[in-house]
Amino acid sequence: MRIVAGAAKGRRLVAPKGTDVRPTSDRVKEALFSSLQPVLPAARVLDLFAGSGALGLEALSRGATSVTFVERSRPARDALRRNIEVVALPGTHVVVGEAATALRGELPGGPFDLVLLDPPYHHPKAALAGLLEALVAHLAPGARVVLERAARDGTPPWPAGLLPGTPRRYGDTALHVAEHVVRDGLDDEDDEDDEESR
Repeated sequence: MRIVAGAAKGRRLVAPKGTDVRPTSDRVKEALFSSLQPVLPAARVLDLFAGSGALGLEALSRGATSVTFVERSRPARDALRRNIEVVALPGTHVVVGEAATALRGELPGGPFDLVLLDPPYHHPKAALAGLLEALVAHLAPGARVVLERAARDGTPPWPAGLLPGTPRRYGDTALHVAEHVVRDGLDDEDDEDDEESR
């Protein structure tokens, strides 16, 4: 694995041993970050199920201000910390624990402009639904949430507040992107009343 572009382009990353971590292929990574490039400069990023940190570190290399990594596995965290040292860019935070548990508390670096979400392909859909629901409270208005899933798993269980776009498929992998949409109808009505009273 390597950083594809940006300030740390070409730096080699290590992967943790074992089968719990599934690195995103270079092809999928390049397609993903090409589409995200307009939102990366100065973005605050959350990398859930971070694994080796390859996705979050790619975002940092391409101009993100900070990345918060959440990972429970010790071998993965060991690889993540080594990769942070290799990339040698400021703005990283490592949170130890389950993604669902981390989302129930305060996370350093938030609210987030971009979330990279790459759970294991066998992650239960009900658990994913709860995760996405809890995630909304940590998002800045207009934030993007990117979810990598097995293509066969179909549409993610997006909650209210996340507006999905058209998924992109790369072989057995599908990338789903949703935008955090804040609807504030009450404020709109108040604005209309103010205009009528003038």
